[in-house]
Amino acid sequence: MNSLRPIGIIGTGKYVPERILTNSDLEQMVETNDEWIVSRTGIRERHIAAEHEATSDLAYEAALKALASAGMKAEDLELIIVATITPDTAFPSTACILQDKLGAKGAAAFDLSAACSGFVYSLATATSFLQTGMYNNALIIGADTLSRITDYTDRNTCVLFGDGAGAVVLGEVPQGRGFKSFDLGAEGAGGSLLKLEAGGSRLPASPQTLEDKKHFIYMNGREVFKFAVRVMGTATERVLEKAGLDKTDIDLFVPHQANIRIIQSAMQRLELSEEKCVINVDRYANTSAASIPLALVEAAEEGRMKEGDTVLMVGFGGGLTWGASVLVW
Repeated sequence: MNSLRPIGIIGTGKYVPERILTNSDLEQMVETNDEWIVSRTGIRERHIAAEHEATSDLAYEAALKALASAGMKAEDLELIIVATITPDTAFPSTACILQDKLGAKGAAAFDLSAACSGFVYSLATATSFLQTGMYNNALIIGADTLSRITDYTDRNTCVLFGDGAGAVVLGEVPQGRGFKSFDLGAEGAGGSLLKLEAGGSRLPASPQTLEDKKHFIYMNGREVFKFAVRVMGTATERVLEKAGLDKTDIDLFVPHQANIRIIQSAMQRLELSEEKCVINVDRYANTSAASIPLALVEAAEEGRMKEGDTVLMVGFGGGLTWGASVLVW
């Protein structure tokens, strides 16, 4: 990577819907309670998209803020990637819908599907394009409206998910800064553990798939938890090694916000204090591809990163997939 031009984040933005669904609200909907949810997940509330809001709408609001932060106009964009598993439509891509909304007529645009790992996958993809000079800048957005595919009669899953979008603009940065390494991977054999079964070419929508609730998230929580704890640690160790760094070099840890127990397990393995970890799962729950960028953007807004800080991002998700990145801010 060092022989290529340095690419980093030059603008950030986020958006979450106004409506908040608390654990107390969920107590009125399914057999659960606040204490149970908090003790097992760390989640206290989540944001839910309004009826008129789709994923592109959330992405649009985050994109506007990221562009403003970068001091750029939409027409200057050269590449747009939207990481999502809840696109507005199967096609056209949400990225193309967003390109039109922004007026970014000169930008190539496509979606990337890697579930909760999608944002890091997208960062790696765009960084490769920019390092080689194919493009000079890129808008990367992690956005999901998981409330659209959540079964609010299933107490095992409905407490876990929320909606939101986080965006970053990538561009050339001074030498010594920017992305230093990535570690991406997948275990396709575990795909059945976390899935949305119907609506594709394997199982098209039908009255039967609707009746069987095949259009909602299915998750084997126990097995996904074990995968997450294992892969968060190993991916982090690999990406640090690729960057020529050690866990003691981490200034800020930005993990996927799925479950506080998984985050704490990763912190223990890395011997990190809570001050070095971004945690907002209590307020947003699991927002899939939006999870890491929401946490990263909040940290930037709160001034938790200064120039030269080493930032480590790591996530896991359906596929099963994982992605980790080392960034010098």
